[in-house]
Amino acid sequence: MKDTIWLIRKTGISTFKNYKNWLLYFVLPVLAIGLAVLTRGQSGDMQVKIGYLNNDSGQVMTQDMIAFIERLDSVLLSEIKESEVKDKVVSGDLDAALIFPAGFAQSLKSGTPESVQIVSIKGAEITGYVKSSLNQYIDNMASITDMAGGDGAAFEAMYADFQNSGFHVTAETIEDRSVNYRKSNQSMGYLIVLMLFAAASLSGILIKERENRTYHRIITSPVKARTYVISNILVNLAVMVAQIAITLVVMIEIFRVDPGLPYWKMFLILGLFALVAISLSLAIMAFSKSSMAANAVQNILFLPTCLLAGCMFPIEIMPAMMQKIAYFLPQYWVLDSFGKLQEGNSLGVVYVNLLILVAFAITLSLITIYKFSKNNDTRSYI
Repeated sequence: MKDTIWLIRKTGISTFKNYKNWLLYFVLPVLAIGLAVLTRGQSGDMQVKIGYLNNDSGQVMTQDMIAFIERLDSVLLSEIKESEVKDKVVSGDLDAALIFPAGFAQSLKSGTPESVQIVSIKGAEITGYVKSSLNQYIDNMASITDMAGGDGAAFEAMYADFQNSGFHVTAETIEDRSVNYRKSNQSMGYLIVLMLFAAASLSGILIKERENRTYHRIITSPVKARTYVISNILVNLAVMVAQIAITLVVMIEIFRVDPGLPYWKMFLILGLFALVAISLSLAIMAFSKSSMAANAVQNILFLPTCLLAGCMFPIEIMPAMMQKIAYFLPQYWVLDSFGKLQEGNSLGVVYVNLLILVAFAITLSLITIYKFSKNNDTRSYI
């Protein structure tokens, strides 16, 4: 026990005397949270700026449809000229532009409505909202046309009733937590990346001390090799636990990001991943002949797997094949656990995820132990 405490103290002093390690372990995670908060947007009402070009001027039905869109919540509607459509959309002055074709009103009456062109560069988040509103109105017109059965007078009467009909809507404002959830998940994704590199940095001390012969001087003393490795693991685990705790406190208490689940559940899941990160870093160290080789493996392994697991951006935007690859990565199961718990599920729902993380840690540890037991060649560390 005395030897373990001495080695822990030695490893801690040699680690934290370098200011770069302080940046990696504690400063970068905080900066990562700030980056996630800035890049994931703000909660609140979204104001959609839409311009319209009416090539079917003079038609009452087209004007009524434009008025319907103008009454939608969070929509700021304005009329534009044909020459302004592309410029205003590309410059960001408008989120989308609607172009009503000539004969649009007549096409509604005939039951074969022409398409309203939507010009936007902001993707489905904007166009989907506009399309759903347009489709709702056009479907109502199609129903009136079917009921009129080609009788123009009947159509006009039902259309007038539709425009004059009144109904009561009870509205209740609810808190939008989606933005906070995205911020917290993005923060955790960045933290996972930094945890991997932090674990690798601490485990890399073993290789560096073999290269500079410090390891051999320690082993010639009464200190056992097993005690030496265990002390490194304990320091590694202590640093990562502190890293997780500081990151969560800063995210929740300072940046006021609500993760949607209790602090202790996040700590538990990230703590299990810390064991995986330590086991993985030790496995890399066991199979590497030098610190240069270990660093190369880390760079090749960590960043691509984190990208595939969804640490940098949502996994949903990746192709289906790439999403299936993520199932074999421990980072994916951490983020998947957060997502399920944010939906209101209990830990019992994600117990499989937790078991998978434990399995990763045990498997990597066994591989490391086996490699250490077979690796008696110290000539690589001259």
